Amino acid sequence: MMGRRFFLLLIIFCSTFCEAQDINFSQYHEIPILRNPSLTGIFNGDIRVIAGHRSQWLTVPVNYQTTAASVEFKKPVGYSSFWSLGFQFSNDVAGDGRLGKSQFLPSFSYHQLLSETYNLFLSAGVMGGQVTQRFDPTGLRFGDQFVDGTYSASNPTNASFSNTSFNYRDVAVGLSLTGEGGYFNYKYNIGASYFHFNDPRVAFSALNDIRLNRKFALNGSIAFMTSDAGDRLVFNGDYLFQGGGRMFQGGILYRKMLEVEDYHEDNQAISLGCFYRWDDAIVPLLKYQFQNWTFGLSYDVNVSKLARASRTIGAFELTLSYKGFFNIYDSRRSRTDCYVTDAETGERKDRVIGYRNRRR
Repeated sequence: MMGRRFFLLLIIFCSTFCEAQDINFSQYHEIPILRNPSLTGIFNGDIRVIAGHRSQWLTVPVNYQTTAASVEFKKPVGYSSFWSLGFQFSNDVAGDGRLGKSQFLPSFSYHQLLSETYNLFLSAGVMGGQVTQRFDPTGLRFGDQFVDGTYSASNPTNASFSNTSFNYRDVAVGLSLTGEGGYFNYKYNIGASYFHFNDPRVAFSALNDIRLNRKFALNGSIAFMTSDAGDRLVFNGDYLFQGGGRMFQGGILYRKMLEVEDYHEDNQAISLGCFYRWDDAIVPLLKYQFQNWTFGLSYDVNVSKLARASRTIGAFELTLSYKGFFNIYDSRRSRTDCYVTDAETGERKDRVIGYRNRRR
């Protein structure tokens, strides 16, 4: 028992001399601003709202609870470009000491059309804001509170903390290229981002000048349309460098359209997929989309060295997103209504909703 509590205390103080761990979701593609600031605003619509929750390692003492939420808006600039504004919030809490980090990170991105033929956009984004790190010592047990092997909260302790929280500013930038190909009917995105380049100080004690390691990320995705109804096969992945560490995460997702109605580009769809985080977890994923809403559920099957302690129980993760249009921005101007015409009578029969996808 004493060793377990000491381990929790060690986790807290490691933050003063070890590299910090950034928040990461298994459904990383559903939390785009944290993935790459230039992805802010790359979606069909004018507004996108995303919420996600992750509950990790419930069978070990230092389980993690992570929550994230974001909202994005965008507005055209002439015919060939648009800008996007986003706000990303996240909160992470771990262990009996409730070691945690809260972030509020506004983001801005600008998207310039390079080729109308391939709907090719170059996007640049920046994200920056306030971060708070903290812990709660009242939830911890210390060695001098154990007498003859028995713990009592009333036993005094010599452990003292001059500071249990601190704030710092964090900044990230990113670039990405988005386009499509008509012959193979695919869409793609490739990008790179640079996090913590302002070298923020991350130490609870003012005596220590510990800096958060800068992180460089490469990301990409490609989606192939497999039917005229909108079924698609999607591949995506990230490769991350931070300090001396490396991480790869990637996978495949197949979306099957269930129903398509007038005035809804994607009315109902279900998606199944599987992702892999290198030397850490296998992540099956289920998504359901109804009109503007998408719900995602994933589960981490732990395959790392922690698998024995966690009994392979990794993390449950839920995401919910909404995408919509604002009439004030004339967002549907790129939509065209096409009719299927009877070859003999010339009568218009069925209406098909198509998009030129100008707005991404």
